[in-house]
Amino acid sequence: MREEAGKEGAEASGQRPGDLDPATRTSVLRQAWSVGIATGAYGISFGALGVASGLSVAQTCALSLLMFTGGSQFAFVGVIGAGGTGVAAIATATLLGIRNGLYGLQVSEFLHDRGWRRGVAAHLTIDESTAVGIAQPTVRASQLGFWQTGIAVFVFWNLFTLLGAWLGNALGDPRRWGLDAAAAAAFVALLWPRLHSRDAAATAVVAVVLTVAVAPWAPAGIPVLIAAFAAVAVGLWPRAAARDDDSTGGEVAP
Repeated sequence: MREEAGKEGAEASGQRPGDLDPATRTSVLRQAWSVGIATGAYGISFGALGVASGLSVAQTCALSLLMFTGGSQFAFVGVIGAGGTGVAAIATATLLGIRNGLYGLQVSEFLHDRGWRRGVAAHLTIDESTAVGIAQPTVRASQLGFWQTGIAVFVFWNLFTLLGAWLGNALGDPRRWGLDAAAAAAFVALLWPRLHSRDAAATAVVAVVLTVAVAPWAPAGIPVLIAAFAAVAVGLWPRAAARDDDSTGGEVAP
């Protein structure tokens, strides 16, 4: 539908079907780079937290370059900073990064790159690039929005990570500046828009209760893993019940 609408609009304006009119292109670029700058600014918090957690400047910057997914990065340094093992940190970050694979299914509807561009697109598939991409009215605009947002976030996230890491030693204890709460704030910002339904809210409550319950005795990072698996189980429960109802035809046994 979006592709057909784009072709019709291009033909009506005398442009080639794959072209974008200047107004649309400007709007998409403005969205992309505004999101890139705003998101990248959080890299200062990550850089400072990474150094405060015991990572070097190079290690902190490597996480932003290679992992490049904010929620997973905050989780990784959070577990390390709390004294958790590398295995627990990697497992927690991986669980949070699974959503990027789901985003890949969405962007595959308008991205058809091959070869090295496909690999770069996979690396740039994050919350922001996906959101800007799928919000556009045509396939061409979606492609432009995805690539420009991904590039903008990557550039500014890594620049601000480096800046934050350099400033980390000068800032001293991150708790003095409230930076120790950045990881939790990032997770809340990520989850809050998805808590409109009762099922989602109930899943979040179960995860929070479990985390608080096991935190006093479990090693760092383990409470998050336990809560994550519990959340998956609770989230899948209504679907399993619905399949059971469908298999019985919705009839109630006498």
